[in-house]
Amino acid sequence: MLDADLATLYGVETRVLNQAIKRNLDRFPSDFMFQLSAKDLKNWRSQFVISNPGAKMGLRRAPFAFTEHGAIMAASVLNSRRAVEISVYVVRAFVQLRENACH
Repeated sequence: MLDADLATLYGVETRVLNQAIKRNLDRFPSDFMFQLSAKDLKNWRSQFVISNPGAKMGLRRAPFAFTEHGAIMAASVLNSRRAVEISVYVVRAFVQLRENACH
């Protein structure tokens, strides 16, 4: 899950989410969160049909991607009621994705 999507779910701006994470980097090992590589970012952008191929899509840097554990940890560093409530749904979504992948 990308940082902007997670921030939207948790009801904060992406910059607020990323600031909270930077203040707590020791809680986010590489299996919880990673930044998209240039190649990953190019592939991600290619999934969208845009009229201007040079458009940056509003991104100044490659977004961070979060695993299930990283998404839950992000809720704990945001420490807001909404983040905690939504984190339950995030966990359930990841569980459902895993279950669907096995069938």
